[in-house]
Amino acid sequence: MKLATQIFLGFLIAISIDLLDSFFNYRLTLRVKTISEFIDRSEDVIRNSGILSREIVEMQSAFQGFILTGDRQFLIPYDQGLRDFSSRGSEMQELVSQPGQKKMLDSILVVYHRWVSYANGLIQARKEMTAGLGTVENFHGLLESELRKGIGREYSRQIGELFHSFNEVEYRQRDLRRKNLADSIDRTDRYSLLFSITLILMGLGMALFLVKKISRRIGSLVRLAERISWGDFSQVTDDKKDELSSLSASLNVMSEKLSRNISELEKKNAELNQFAYVVSHDLKAPVRGISNVVRWIEEDHASEINPTMRKYLDFIPERISRMEALIDGLLEYARAGREGAVKEAVDVGVLISELADLIVPEGYTVQIGQLPVIFTERLPLHQVFSNLIGNAVKYGPAGSTVIKVSGVDYGTHYEFAVEDNGPGIDPEFHEKIFGLFQTLRERADKESTGIGLSIVRKIVEERGGVVRLESSPGKGAKFIFTWPKNGI
Repeated sequence: MKLATQIFLGFLIAISIDLLDSFFNYRLTLRVKTISEFIDRSEDVIRNSGILSREIVEMQSAFQGFILTGDRQFLIPYDQGLRDFSSRGSEMQELVSQPGQKKMLDSILVVYHRWVSYANGLIQARKEMTAGLGTVENFHGLLESELRKGIGREYSRQIGELFHSFNEVEYRQRDLRRKNLADSIDRTDRYSLLFSITLILMGLGMALFLVKKISRRIGSLVRLAERISWGDFSQVTDDKKDELSSLSASLNVMSEKLSRNISELEKKNAELNQFAYVVSHDLKAPVRGISNVVRWIEEDHASEINPTMRKYLDFIPERISRMEALIDGLLEYARAGREGAVKEAVDVGVLISELADLIVPEGYTVQIGQLPVIFTERLPLHQVFSNLIGNAVKYGPAGSTVIKVSGVDYGTHYEFAVEDNGPGIDPEFHEKIFGLFQTLRERADKESTGIGLSIVRKIVEERGGVVRLESSPGKGAKFIFTWPKNGI
């Protein structure tokens, strides 16, 4: 499965968990809204229930006052209560939604209307007695009959109990809804916490899984690249079929091409070495022939050679020697840096001491500074120091020449310097002397081929270093070169 598909599935699962959490929170929101609306409506129901209960009490007081005194002022609040109760009762019927509450409200209204019918009968009898349409005995008889029956008190008691029961049921419903709301909030909080923990754990698990998988895959590719850099061009088997498979395939192709190119390069190098030796032999053959001819002339015609001819004949061997030195220098330059060498621990101080014993004649002083032990190829480093120290010997007079060799460790590379107190070099020639066949000596000087410093630059630069010269006429010369620690 591709990495992109795995990442997409991980995000899909995470989004699903988040949507599930959002769904539960949305349900909680709807429940909160419903219960809030119920509680608001319940508040109105309780408030209206209290108002209705007080209005009935006021109507009963007004009724009793009129019955006892006959004062029609008591009928004003009574009549007002009838009107208010009618409108408020209709409002209550709209507010009440529970079937049980509706039945209780209907029962209250039934008892209320019975009491109103009972009260209206007594009020009417009282009015007739006051207006002289009925006798006092008839009214008192009716009143005593009603009082003995206790109908009015019974109606009042029933209404009070019904209102009390109604309010209790409403309060219980409200408390139950509040408890359900609290339970829903608590349950939703637990679900949200569970979803959040699941999402976090799943995210971390997915991240760790992908990081580990990608790191393992990249690690295998890095090891393949390292093997390629070390010269091991073996192929890597990759059956994952993900995005990194193309990179693995590219590295395998690169490894195969490098292996083929290096094989071809080794073949070409071998051919080039063979060509160099053949060319060297073919070039030296006519030179040796010329040398033989000169020797034969000197042997066979010694008595016939005049001073002018002797001068010319003496001049020819010098040119022959220079030609042979140039051919040997070309071969050395061609081989420089191409012949692989095994890396080893090299004590640079010991290396310089050995070189001084080999190539520095008497009359020259070599001062060796604090030099490091480095892990590198001995032969190329030997060639560099050999050419630089040999250069100082060539150009410095015996008896007064001092050659100083020093080195500094800069962490990522070493910097070495070979300094002498010889005649020095004009700055305009600092770059020129590193060119092939460039020398500041006369062409007739057989010791100077103009190849040594070219070999130094070639070896140093092929290993990622740089070489430069600090010098001026009469102040000696200081050749400085860097040698990287990770140089090839």
